[in-house]
Amino acid sequence: MTNLCYHHKVYKQNWTSISTGNKGSCVIKYETKSKKVSLMRKYSPKNDVQQKSYYTDRFYVAPTLDKAPVSNDSTFASDCSSLANVVEIKESYIQAGHLVIYVDSKDNVKAIKHLKEIRAYNFMMELSAIDYVSTQNGFEVFYEMLSVSKHKRIRVKCFVGCDDAIASVEPLFRMADWSEREMYDMYGITIKNHPYMKRILMPDDWQGHPLLKSYPLIGDEAAQWYEVDKIFGKEARDIVGPELRDAAQVERYDTQRFSRLGHEVPKGTDITTNEPETPIRYQEEGGVQLFGKKLVTPFDEIETKHLEERK
Repeated sequence: MTNLCYHHKVYKQNWTSISTGNKGSCVIKYETKSKKVSLMRKYSPKNDVQQKSYYTDRFYVAPTLDKAPVSNDSTFASDCSSLANVVEIKESYIQAGHLVIYVDSKDNVKAIKHLKEIRAYNFMMELSAIDYVSTQNGFEVFYEMLSVSKHKRIRVKCFVGCDDAIASVEPLFRMADWSEREMYDMYGITIKNHPYMKRILMPDDWQGHPLLKSYPLIGDEAAQWYEVDKIFGKEARDIVGPELRDAAQVERYDTQRFSRLGHEVPKGTDITTNEPETPIRYQEEGGVQLFGKKLVTPFDEIETKHLEERK
């Protein structure tokens, strides 16, 4: 018999087996008076999590999900048949419980409008694009729609060339306003008839589109010097230095961008061999006075008070 403590409650179990899995994972099975329970604690390293790839194989390609014919679902089959009377459907199939339909980019508004008003897909959940510039010289734009009454999801896809534009669906779904602006900002896809077509995340004078596969992960030269040029001017590049683009990087002896509490030194000082210590001082050593009462009490006084109370 062994006691198992959980949330300050003690239960008694009979351990039946203990087995060790891969990478130190431990599977424990035990019996209670009411039912059998199985616990599994999987080993997960916590060091350098941000710097490790999810897959050990750098060239790993996730397998494609299985595709099923539309005829397997009567609701989706009816939706396809209805939409085919309005626009040309290039391809359709069921994948992961979603109906996927490919239409021509010039018919995107017609297809979305028909699905919303006639087929009761009255929620636009998401819209974005996928970069296929290097292989197909364009983008795959997709619209994820939901029908609450049918409990069904449909994904409308269309291909847009690099030099082409696609019509806005903002008049049908207000949420498309910001999503289409983000698609333009991140990918450079031009949206026709949008009420306010401009960048939404990056500054208006930003060069390039950050989610393109051709865009450098740490930004190009314009991105590296953007804030320095904007705030101080290009003539200050040598004085300020390039902007740190890696948000996860913290350099121990980088006094150009970081300051260590208790070891403050002038900006750019070399401290790799000799790091001076600067004592931490407070403006009010005896506490801050406010209307005759101390707003902030030094730690030693608080500790003394607690000791006296315990005595």
